[in-house]
Amino acid sequence: MAIGFGVIGCGMIAHFHARAIADVRGAKLVAGFDTLPEAADRLAQATGCTPYTDLDAFLADPDLDIVTIGTPSGAHMEPAVAAARAGKHVIVEKPLEITLKRCDKIIDECEKAGVVLSTIFPSRFHDSSIKLQKAVASGRFGRLTLGDAIVKWYRSQEYYDSGAWRGTWELDGGGALMNQAIHSVDLLTWLMGPVAEIRAETALLAHQRIEVEDVALAILKFANGARGTIQASTAVYPGLLKRIEVHGTEGTAVLEEEDLIRWEFAKKARADEAILEEMSRKKSGGGGAADPAAIGHHGHARQFADVLKAIKRGTKPLVDGHEGRRSVEIILGIYKAAETGRPVALPLKSDPVLKARKSGVAE
Repeated sequence: MAIGFGVIGCGMIAHFHARAIADVRGAKLVAGFDTLPEAADRLAQATGCTPYTDLDAFLADPDLDIVTIGTPSGAHMEPAVAAARAGKHVIVEKPLEITLKRCDKIIDECEKAGVVLSTIFPSRFHDSSIKLQKAVASGRFGRLTLGDAIVKWYRSQEYYDSGAWRGTWELDGGGALMNQAIHSVDLLTWLMGPVAEIRAETALLAHQRIEVEDVALAILKFANGARGTIQASTAVYPGLLKRIEVHGTEGTAVLEEEDLIRWEFAKKARADEAILEEMSRKKSGGGGAADPAAIGHHGHARQFADVLKAIKRGTKPLVDGHEGRRSVEIILGIYKAAETGRPVALPLKSDPVLKARKSGVAE
């Protein structure tokens, strides 16, 4: 019998979720909830699922086992908590939430209810990312020295004007970092390890009528002593492919979107020849560099399959709630370092009180 998925928030990302669910063996999209009837109806017409505009009725659907959350970032907590309390497993689009307090509420409620919680970071599930992580874990880089995440993307003014929540602290939780580069922040720290200290600058240079940054630069000190950088922007025309670079005393690897474009080690391994051969057949398109709708759904499908495996085996998924919280903490640390002009140490003891947020994010 198929595991029943339901989507909360039937906007653009819900349709990616639907395609991913359709590609997972043993999974079926059975329901979609949105406060806007036309959004729920569009998803239902496209997929054959049952549309709901009443959350309690949605959560009471007898065929519903897993809920995916695709609402605006600062509105993830309430539906995630409601789903957990209804005994449903929960998958939340990045970021898990926009404050540590709200992240912790989701984590606590899912643990209390005994349901699986996962934060969507599909880049971890690409074959190239997995190869890179295994190379780090096996010590092929020697001592890690530098790790960089580079996300030079482009978003038009129309993109931000398309939804009143876009570009706001209250519901977007931030700009180029929290909304776009968070995938690369997660991947970088998955590879390089925990961040111990941050220095940063942010700016709003190219867009109007938004509150958040469209340019961000951060210098990281990792707990293992390595250094690193994050560059993030939505103001770089025409939008470039995102990159992750990992360097050490015995190796260098560069990941561009899903392609390994550099793979060099002082000590050769048998598998290197096949990886180098694969590198010659680049498969990445433009990703989300200029168009947020131009992303693939295969990473989502692999992550949904990982969640199903965790449910069946009674284990944790690769990206659980605590893993999802980590990237939020780093980004909040970057915002605090940029605002104060001083280094910020991690872990944060609590949510930083950012001046930009004093108008209030509901906690």
